[in-house]
Amino acid sequence: MKKITLQINHKEYEANDGETIMQVTKKNKIPVPHLCHWDLLKPFGQCRMCVVEVDGNLGPVTACNTPVWDGMSVVTESDNIAELRKNNLRLILANHPNDCMTCERTGMCKLQNYAYRYDVHAEWSQQTIRKFSEYPNNGVIEWDRDKCIMCARCARTCAELQGSYALGFKEGGFTALGTPNKSNISKLGDCELCGQCLEACPVGSLTELSTKGKGRVWEFEKVRTTCTYCGTGCNYFLNVKNGKVISISECFDAPVNDRGSLCVKGRFGYEHIHHKDRITTPLIRKNGKLEEASWEEAINLIAAKFTEIKKKYGPDSLGFLSSSRCTNEENYIFQKLSRMMGTNNIDNCARVCHSASVSGLAACYGSGAATNSFNQIRDAELLFVIGANPYEAHPIIGLKIKDALKKETKLIVGDPRKTQLAERADVWLNLLPGTNIALLNGIIHVILKEGLEDKKFIKNRTEGFEELKKGVEKYTPEYVSGITGVAKDRIIDAARMYATTDKAMIIYSLGMTEHTTGTYNVMALGNLATVTGHLGRTSVGINPTRGQNNVQGACDMGALPDKYVGYQMVGDKKAQAKFEKAWGIKLDDKIGLTCTEMDIAMNKGKLKGYYIFGEDPAMTNANVNFVKSGLKKLDFLVVQDIVPTETTEFAHVVLPGSSHAEKDGTFTNGERRIQLIRKAIEPLCGKADWETICLVANALGVKMDYSSASEIWDELASLAPMFAGVTHKKLGKNGIQWPCPDIDHPGTQIMYTEKFNTPNGKARFNFQEHIASAEVPDDDYPLILTTGRRRQHYNNGSMTRRSSTIYDKWPEEALELNPFDARRFDIKDNEKVLASSRRGEMEIKVHITDRVQPGITFLAFHHRDALTNLLTNDAFDPICKIPELKSCAIKVEKLNGNGRK
Repeated sequence: MKKITLQINHKEYEANDGETIMQVTKKNKIPVPHLCHWDLLKPFGQCRMCVVEVDGNLGPVTACNTPVWDGMSVVTESDNIAELRKNNLRLILANHPNDCMTCERTGMCKLQNYAYRYDVHAEWSQQTIRKFSEYPNNGVIEWDRDKCIMCARCARTCAELQGSYALGFKEGGFTALGTPNKSNISKLGDCELCGQCLEACPVGSLTELSTKGKGRVWEFEKVRTTCTYCGTGCNYFLNVKNGKVISISECFDAPVNDRGSLCVKGRFGYEHIHHKDRITTPLIRKNGKLEEASWEEAINLIAAKFTEIKKKYGPDSLGFLSSSRCTNEENYIFQKLSRMMGTNNIDNCARVCHSASVSGLAACYGSGAATNSFNQIRDAELLFVIGANPYEAHPIIGLKIKDALKKETKLIVGDPRKTQLAERADVWLNLLPGTNIALLNGIIHVILKEGLEDKKFIKNRTEGFEELKKGVEKYTPEYVSGITGVAKDRIIDAARMYATTDKAMIIYSLGMTEHTTGTYNVMALGNLATVTGHLGRTSVGINPTRGQNNVQGACDMGALPDKYVGYQMVGDKKAQAKFEKAWGIKLDDKIGLTCTEMDIAMNKGKLKGYYIFGEDPAMTNANVNFVKSGLKKLDFLVVQDIVPTETTEFAHVVLPGSSHAEKDGTFTNGERRIQLIRKAIEPLCGKADWETICLVANALGVKMDYSSASEIWDELASLAPMFAGVTHKKLGKNGIQWPCPDIDHPGTQIMYTEKFNTPNGKARFNFQEHIASAEVPDDDYPLILTTGRRRQHYNNGSMTRRSSTIYDKWPEEALELNPFDARRFDIKDNEKVLASSRRGEMEIKVHITDRVQPGITFLAFHHRDALTNLLTNDAFDPICKIPELKSCAIKVEKLNGNGRK
């Protein structure tokens, strides 16, 4: 980029050709006032506060949108400029309420600060101020239109950053106001309640309702941490006053949400932290009821019961379920406790969401994680999003996709539903649930038939190609269309687009993994990326979006029945010897049970004692009637959680958990980035989760005397080469992406740039034939049910249902049904029906929509009163044991007045 020199206030500076005056002054810390300008937005030039003088110009220019040139001379402060800025302020203040004493924005209001700086006083009488009729708030954000200064930052943020176009302006002059822009809603959607407009507003026109009157900005301690919802890994600040989290504000130097953007959950889903339902003391079941108990009584009872069960039935009669919502450090010591108790019956909820990613990607490349980084999405030339709905499930990743589309990035979407993302696709592959392998084999068939494969990459960096080539021969577009329901032309177009684009990236999620063929599905995706050479470079690769905040980390930490921390195999003699030496105990060398296998073991009476940490299998596992029947048969169940759940209803002892705001530690996001969480308040129960686990361990004779989360990390890093170069101190603000093998290593943004993590360093092709779902529609159950997320809620909903800001607006679930099927079964929109499968039934409202195709229905799984997993199929993948949550057969029936057909 060409460099130029210019003078600002008679001092010489260097700049890049094409930069604006504002950019140069900011870079050199020269203050220029502005109201409408925001660095995240395009220059606007509305407020005129940034006027400066430029030699050769007849009058002042706006710094925000005036480009610099070589030899330019700029004056940012003069008597003339000051008077112009004062006049602008007087005009604004003449129609602005003078209620700074009570305004929520006091202390961070730009208008107030500039009025003070330029000594401008409002010159008006009460009668001259504009007064708008009261405008209803949306239950979350209050609009005070009288305070609007028409900077348009809110509307521009909604359009430019969020791509939602839910805000706009109407009328002109001093009667202009921010208002919902209904004309655009049908195109790109209504307000998503991301809250970005709150941060954009420079005055007090937009306010978060739930925080009004709870504190001034200078009263808050701001604690930077990592979001506790999905696996994107956004950063934000917890705003704390008097030991209580009052609100959340944006972090603009975050590595993932690098524009400070948050979704509705990240910004407003914090009320669970201080909710009245929080469990703050241990509970013991007595006479069928959970009653408060002392820590000593609860810990002693756990120790006595688990010791008794182990002695009577052996260590494998015990099971441990760890938490993908809790920290790496907690997952590490929890799996250590299980193994030092003599059993490898340890698992985490990744089993029911992304265990197929671990097994499938490892089969292809040697590691079961994303190959690339989220920020590379913006520079991709093609995105193939399959089995994922990031606009809903991972909104900040969705924003990066929107950014890419603005650059005319091509988009292929594979999804049974016509999602908001599918509506924007160049090619929508509307496959039937459970036909992923056939579709991908068909795409590869076209690529090979037309000679579009990367021959050099295949020759130098892969093995097993001939088997793949032979296997996909029969998967012609016509044959695949008959299996998947996708038109053959779409299959051909997708194949050509993906293969002929240099920077083509795959993004996938649970629509690929939660099948009885989940591992094979992921292998098929790996085949596609590998045959085209879309690996080992920026903005390519194959990237799963993780569901919970620490799904990646829980697996990394060895909360798995077949792997120690760092994916070192149980049964490997070298690995076992290392851990036996470090922990000072003989370890079992046989692979333990997965959580889906423990469900079976409970029902067979083989699993007697179960310690469930931060998970809710009675709601989140498939076929929950079967899960609940097993929980009832346990001799002793311990649940450690922050609020009551479906699973705590079966517990003999409940230990109080700590929220992410109450402890230190780390989470690992979906791009392998390890990031710090930081304690903002003291634990409401008096102990962080890792301290509670240590108490239980010591009572069971397993010595754990850690003094901090960082000490736990140092131990695990010393045992896992992929984390050897990571310390809490080194993580800093940006975190580190593993592998990071030594202290001088910067981390790994792109995997497999030179070789794969296989024994010979080559990627492996893994051909598999199409296998139908375990359960398909028939005359008795004629519809397919597929499941997923809503943007506003999270997994079992235990946190979002306790955030009134969110729950009051989205309090219930509805079954999506195509209009054709609605006519077929004589069902009306919003009618309550009986939905049933071979495993259970539920009453649920119907939402008639063409978002789902004929023969397909959809439910999310966030609500206790709409327990979707009563219906889902617990048949599981034979390799990774993931249940088939994404496809089962159901029927819907009308109800009579008594609630039954």
